Amino acid sequence: MTQRIKPQGEALRLVSVRKVYGTEDNPVTALANVSLSLSAGTFTAVMGPSGSGKSTLLQCAAGLDRPTEGRVYVDGTEMTGGSEAELTKFRRKRIGFVFQQFNLLPTLTVLQNVLLPLKLAGRRANPDAAVDILRRVGLGDRLGHRPAELSGGQQQRVAIARALVTSPKLIFGDEPTGALDTRSAREVLTLLQETVRFYGRTVVLVTHDPVAASYADSVLFLADGHLVGHLADPTAEAVAERLTRLGDEVAARRAMSGV
Repeated sequence: MTQRIKPQGEALRLVSVRKVYGTEDNPVTALANVSLSLSAGTFTAVMGPSGSGKSTLLQCAAGLDRPTEGRVYVDGTEMTGGSEAELTKFRRKRIGFVFQQFNLLPTLTVLQNVLLPLKLAGRRANPDAAVDILRRVGLGDRLGHRPAELSGGQQQRVAIARALVTSPKLIFGDEPTGALDTRSAREVLTLLQETVRFYGRTVVLVTHDPVAASYADSVLFLADGHLVGHLADPTAEAVAERLTRLGDEVAARRAMSGV
């Protein structure tokens, strides 16, 4: 990875997104009118205390769940309308995912796992391009291996290569280092940085780990479904301090309200 790409424009916009679970008599608001805008080619971490709405934000922003109210735009196109089939097609074209569990198919080789999203989308698979991506993530000598023959860090690198192969505008990571040791986590986070710098992708990372968040360009903080803070150029220490303070505030507020 040598040539840095500097994309222009807006990769993700949420406009007054609200998500409510439960029944009409007992509603639970997971997101409360969240609005945000992320520029293309940026790396953003999303953090907050337990129950803050982090995972719900990711699911709504990535089209895995529909907001109760509000709109989501990816690369300037609204995603929240249309049928489930149209939404699936939209995700396959514009969005990549990296989860805590690697979600690799055990019977397929590394190369076959990476090519799978193209086949599911009905797009022409280009093995040469997939091999190039795998070489760039350090797995050029593991093409014929199966997931069980790889370390956790290597499996997550396969998952990142799989997310890159469709050339998505956005890559969402949901605790992608949660199951990894410290060294493997560092390698994966560095690789996510490189997908921003050298592939021009936009990465949104949900994490509870201040060290993981410090790899991002900025951190967004959620509390009780509200967007409550932003930290640019984060360090692990600054993120941890902000998160601790926010957790104390949320606990005190919940205690006062009897929640």
